[in-house]
Amino acid sequence: MRHPAALPAGRAVIGSGRSNGDEGQMTVLFDGSLFADYHQVYLADARDEAVTSTDWTSESLTVRLVSNENTLTFSTARNMTVPVRVELHERQPDIDADKADHVVIGSFRSSGQIVIAGLNDYWPTAPRASVPAGRLCVMVVSSGLGTLSADHLEGQDRYDLHLWPCDREGTTVLRQWTGGP
Repeated sequence: MRHPAALPAGRAVIGSGRSNGDEGQMTVLFDGSLFADYHQVYLADARDEAVTSTDWTSESLTVRLVSNENTLTFSTARNMTVPVRVELHERQPDIDADKADHVVIGSFRSSGQIVIAGLNDYWPTAPRASVPAGRLCVMVVSSGLGTLSADHLEGQDRYDLHLWPCDREGTTVLRQWTGGP
């Protein structure tokens, strides 16, 4: 699997790449770039068009994540096209949070098909992936947040999302980014 930055612009790998290590089965659902308009990328149940939350509070801005029942939206450092990788796991993966800039876990409910998109992507053509129906936890691992140029247009920031079936709700921060933006 190539690093998203190595993919030609606008190209993505969807639903390929399997691994079966100590943490169970892992499937790459998406590995590409998305335009993070207004610094936002979301995962949503594909059954209904996403209701991307406009309820960003000071707390959700700090933790860089907001969710409602069927949508999870996370905040990116740049208001530009950013590399995003989405992996589906059988259970919560063991991630070394100390190697990332920011790590947060949230959840949303899925009917078994999700959309992976930037805030203003065209819903009918946005990437989709099959996932287990029910509540999914999402661990957003943000790296390279301190690499942004002075104008915040360039950088080596990337966003790795790890999904797994779960019963929990709410938001848990495993590592808090204290730099800007």
